[in-house]
Amino acid sequence: MTDSYETPSPTVVLDPAREASLRSVGIVSYVLHAIVAIGALLPGVQASIVLLIVAVIVDLVKRDEAAGTWQASHFSWRLRSVLWCGILYVVTIPLWFLLFVPGWIAWCVISIWFLYRIVRGWLAMNDRRPMPM
Repeated sequence: MTDSYETPSPTVVLDPAREASLRSVGIVSYVLHAIVAIGALLPGVQASIVLLIVAVIVDLVKRDEAAGTWQASHFSWRLRSVLWCGILYVVTIPLWFLLFVPGWIAWCVISIWFLYRIVRGWLAMNDRRPMPM
């Protein structure tokens, strides 16, 4: 039985050009995610949700090309990060209606967690390491 923190070894080896192309897509996606995450933390600097939607669409369209490689885990990592943050934001909406400060604190914590996941994934991708599943 495998531990949930173990990452599967890649089963598909891509040619260098294809790997570089997928890595470039990953970098663009991580940059878009990071802009949104940083914008969520800085007062008055709200990055457009359009950037996040573009990043998610890119990840959804390109993830099949990375199937079986170490890069596939990065596509899943980014998509799961967005999904969980979206769920957490929706769940904490009632805090905004009750009191402003608890809602603001909750959203800041979620945004910091999202930024952490983006930075962690980006660093692992630069080291050519897969993300845990």
